[in-house]
Amino acid sequence: MSKLKYLSAFLLAATVYISFTNVGILTYLPLIFSFGFIPLVELLFKPNAKNLSEEEKKKAATDSYFNLVLYAVVIIQVAFVIYFLNVIQENLSTFDLVGRIVSMGILCGIFGINVGHELGHRSHRFEQFLGEILLLTSLETHFLPYHNSGHHHNVATPKDPATARKGEIVFLFWFRSQIGSYIKAWKIENDRLHKKGNSFLSFSNSMLIYTFLQIALLAAIYYFFNLQTMFYFMAAALIGILLLETVNYIEHYGLLRQLKDNGNYERVQHHHSWNSNHILGRTMLFELSRHSDHHYKASKHYQLLDSTPKSPQMLTGYPGMMLLALVPPLWFKVMHRQLENFDKQQTVD
Repeated sequence: MSKLKYLSAFLLAATVYISFTNVGILTYLPLIFSFGFIPLVELLFKPNAKNLSEEEKKKAATDSYFNLVLYAVVIIQVAFVIYFLNVIQENLSTFDLVGRIVSMGILCGIFGINVGHELGHRSHRFEQFLGEILLLTSLETHFLPYHNSGHHHNVATPKDPATARKGEIVFLFWFRSQIGSYIKAWKIENDRLHKKGNSFLSFSNSMLIYTFLQIALLAAIYYFFNLQTMFYFMAAALIGILLLETVNYIEHYGLLRQLKDNGNYERVQHHHSWNSNHILGRTMLFELSRHSDHHYKASKHYQLLDSTPKSPQMLTGYPGMMLLALVPPLWFKVMHRQLENFDKQQTVD
């Protein structure tokens, strides 16, 4: 069962299929499922902080099943993008049209960007390539250069645009994080090429390649479909990006690493990311909510991530906390109390 639980992520794909093949309220089923049903269930059930035993970890680390699940996500995501481009051509009411765009957007965020993030951390080029395909389907390919080489280095410091500051509202954070990460991704890639003695205009510039591929994808949609369909796809991708940035917002909100006397920040520790052990959100997001351990050791595959007592814990799962973030006064009231309690605990320890 510990292996099969990750198949629950495909329930989202099933709701998207229902959205694409129906009209009316059912076109919003992925939204209801992801941000209605899941948060409600996670409020009713206690979180599960149990970790795999060392023996179980050894088996899970070499079990190809966990990789095959991710590879299946790639196929499903690409198939649904193609399906979306076709079903959005139907004579739909505005209500149904918005429902299908939102449904595709949720899939872009959870399958496209989230699983793209997991595969983008892998050491094998084939898996990185699959991650790039997923991110391309969400028009978020610049995510990898900054996330891997910038965010993981600068997280929980003022240098990181993807770390939310205490008192910052999520709606402003969306712009600061997305624009700041994009600019820094270009800078990171330019610095990497300069160190290797390569030209900015070379085929080694991943940001140039990513930009070209995104333009090519949009051009292909325009050519084979029409301008309207291209904008519908862009709207869906934007929803996926906003889901990413909302997750970024809650993951490190108000947490800061200490600046040492030598001008460097302390090493990233488990207490520099917010954690959630609510099982449904964990499995649906491929353990993304065990974020503290991911930042402590980014190369760890999702099925091996641990929960530690040193990690600050959210009151509910990621979907519920994302909804809470959209109501800034309530978010501040809840999270600032959590920050105070965690600071007191750190002082005692």
